[in-house]
Amino acid sequence: MIEAIYTIGVYHSTEETFFGCLAEARIDTFVDVRDRRGVRGPLYRYANAAYLQEALRKRGITYLHLRELAPPAAIRQIQYHVDESVGGIRHRTKLSQDFVAAYEHDILSKISAAAILEKIGPQARRIVLFCVEDIPTACHRSLVAAKLSAYLKLHAQHLMPAHASDGSGCVQADDAH
Repeated sequence: MIEAIYTIGVYHSTEETFFGCLAEARIDTFVDVRDRRGVRGPLYRYANAAYLQEALRKRGITYLHLRELAPPAAIRQIQYHVDESVGGIRHRTKLSQDFVAAYEHDILSKISAAAILEKIGPQARRIVLFCVEDIPTACHRSLVAAKLSAYLKLHAQHLMPAHASDGSGCVQADDAH
């Protein structure tokens, strides 16, 4: 039975702070909700699927890829259009209402929280939902976390390795949804 729900992004973190946050939160199940499981360039190589899966295995953390929770290209395009009007994806602090409405209608309304939890499995206790954006409200993973936390009556926390004041440790933000 799940006892804690977290989310985490990779942008602006380091390999040390990223995996440090997972250890600090005692994560046992890592749920990748990206469509494409890679990040361009060497800076975030630890977030590319093969490297990430091996690093998690070495830490005793189960890795799952739930691609069905990733927004498809048409929904991502809704957000990209908004991002362009504010200077690009790097300036995004929250998802647009149009993106949220489309994601909830096309993805979250078609899969129950119980079905998501069944895919995660009964062995999971402390899960983290993963995508790339560092700010949780700028990423669809916060919408998945909100759905699961409402169903389980748990409070979702967002691990933010990039925002730790001394460059180590992990800042935890409350659920904004």
